[in-house]
Order: sequence, then structure tokens, then C-alpha cells
Amino acid sequence: MRILHTSDWHLGQHFIGRSRLAEHHAFLTWLVQQVTELNIDAIIVAGDIFDTATPPSYARELYNQFIVELQGSGCQLVILGGNHDAAAVLNESKNLLHYLNTRVFASSSADLAQQLVLLHHQQQQPAALLCAIPFLRARDLLQSQSGQSARDKQLSLQQAIAQHYQQLYALAQHYNAEHQLQLPIIMTGHLTTVGVSTSESVRDIYIGTLEAFPADAFPPADYIALGHIHQSQQLKAATDIRYSGSPIALSFDEAKAQKQLWLLEFNGAVKTVTSLPVPCFQPLRSIKANLADVPVKVQQALQGISAGSTLWLELVISETDAYLTDLQQRVEQLLQGLPVQLLRLRRQRSNQAAGLTAPVQQSLSELTPEQVWQSRLHTETLSDEQQQQLTTLHRQVLAKVAQTA
Repeated sequence: MRILHTSDWHLGQHFIGRSRLAEHHAFLTWLVQQVTELNIDAIIVAGDIFDTATPPSYARELYNQFIVELQGSGCQLVILGGNHDAAAVLNESKNLLHYLNTRVFASSSADLAQQLVLLHHQQQQPAALLCAIPFLRARDLLQSQSGQSARDKQLSLQQAIAQHYQQLYALAQHYNAEHQLQLPIIMTGHLTTVGVSTSESVRDIYIGTLEAFPADAFPPADYIALGHIHQSQQLKAATDIRYSGSPIALSFDEAKAQKQLWLLEFNGAVKTVTSLPVPCFQPLRSIKANLADVPVKVQQALQGISAGSTLWLELVISETDAYLTDLQQRVEQLLQGLPVQLLRLRRQRSNQAAGLTAPVQQSLSELTPEQVWQSRLHTETLSDEQQQQLTTLHRQVLAKVAQTA
């Protein structure tokens, strides 16, 4: 049994005004090729399929086309909802996709048996049990109680999540016992776990209630496939708990990281997990430099870029050069003729008194109206339907403003 663990595709994402369509298309094409070449039996996508609750039509088309192209391989596909995904959007094609060897779990189910999936290998024999757990929203697990302190809410949510995992694990154990099987038990999840390394593109998802879930609260499954954290990593725990990370860099601080998937292989009682590196489809680089050093450092960054590619660049200009009023014009002149697109220019000023250097925060001009809207939307406690309705109204207002501009 061979399984690929991936997550955090964020289809439809715009990166400082640039579309990621070409990158996502290249990644999904590459992924289909890997399934064929490596004889993959199943793919687990542990949440954040889309970047927003209302993904653009081209992102949905990519998603559907990938599922269609996967059909020739016979590979099973399991889709889990993440905190960026709207359950309504994932559920709209859930029943149809079931006929295309794809199981969709947009939210938790009142009937836990519905979250237990029997995975088969290519000979169509049972090979693993999957406890399919998507992003668990507090409103799906808890009844609202007045008068609770923030600490009480945190403990209640942590206990409810732990109970959900333990009950599903017990159900999988019961299935094995009832059918006299010893199938490996795999669990999924989309959350922050204590001790992980995050990047600037990761949004806190349990703000005010639960910041991170303790690793020792997971059941002793054979493998726990997690999403939400964009850096691939394995947790230091008795149980094999891993984040696959995002397949493409979603922020500049992820630019130098080797993106990857986890490849699981079960051969009887023996399990092996190896890294499957993902090619870089769009080079990014963040460079900190004095103005005079920019040409040299940019040329160094371009040495690893293939011919015909364009480097997406963030420049952090340090020391006294940060105070220049014509900094943008000077930088553009230095980059003229190079295969570079300057996406972000930051000024870094020194705090002499404290002996510290702190970067200026991202300005409003660096964000699109859609990014500002999504950031504001995620500070509210709204249902998926309410988010969709408000986003639709927001886009209608933007369209009217564009017509009158």
C-alpha cells in the first residue's frame, strides 16, 4: 500500500497581486505523473484545498480537472476540508466525486462511522483504515455556554477535539477486531500542534480559544497526516505525526525551503516514510541588502534560476538607505533588464537606542482588496454560508466601484 500525504494547496491564491494559476497547474500535472510512476494507491490532502471560502472559477476548474486526470490511475483520493475551505463549496460536488474514486470530508459528521474510510491497494484488497478528520470548528463540536472564561473555552475545545480523535480511533480498532484484520490505522487533521515551526503565511485558526493542540492527545495511530502548517516536518512524539507542508511557497520566508510530500508505504506490519521533493515551479527570493549591494546579491540569486524563468523578489533595504525618498526608483533602475519582478520593497530602519533592527510591517498598498477582505473576514465568527454571502456582496461593490472609476 503506497500513500501520498499532501496538504495546503491553496488553489486560487494571489501572491501580492500575482496569480499562482501556472504553478498550481504545474504541480497538479506533476502529481498525476508521480501517481503513475510510483504506483500510488491513495492520496490524502489534509485541508486547505482552496485559498478562500469562495474560490474563483479557475481554481475550481483546476480541482475538478485534477480529479478527472487521476481516474486512469485507479488512485483513491481523500479530500479534507481546512480552515480556508468552505464546507458548502467542497460539499457541492461531494456526491458526484464519490463516483470518481474521491471521498470528500468538508466537516465532521454526527455519525462517526461516516469518517472511517477503508483504503484498498491496486489489487482491490483492504490495506489501511483512514480516520478522515477535517478542520474541526468549535461550533461543530461544542454547545455555546455563557459565562465561560477564555481558559474554560480553551480546555473545552481541546477536550472535544481529543475526544473526537479517540472515538474515531476506537471505531477503527473495533473494525479491525470485528473483521479479524490488522490493518494500519491512519488519521488526518488540520490544526496547529504544540512544537511546530510556522511561517508568515500560516493564519492562526483557534484565535481566542485554542492556539495549539498537544501532540500527546492524539491516539497511537500508525500515522497521523496533518495540514495547516506550511513547512514540512515531523513532530517529536511517540506517534508518527507529520505535516506535509504546502507544495509551493506561500510566503517569502518559505522561499528557500525544499517543498515535499510524504510517501508512506505499508508492507504488512512494516511501515516506511520517505520524502518526495516537489520541483520549484516559480522561484522566489527575499534579499536583505544595502542599496549598493543589491546588484551583486540579485545576480547571486539568479544563478540558480533556469533559463526563461522570472524571479519573484522581495527586497529589504537596510540601514541609512531605507530613508531615501526615491528608493523605489533607484531599485527599479538597478533591476532593469534582469529577469526579476519586484513584488515587495521593504525599508528596514535601525533602532539605535535598543540596538535592534525591525522591519516595517506590510503596508496596505501591498495587499489586494480581496486579501484585505479575507483578512478582515477571518476575524469574525461566521458560518460558511454567511462568509459566502458577504464575499459575494463585497465583490459586487468592488465591481461597481471599478465601473465608475
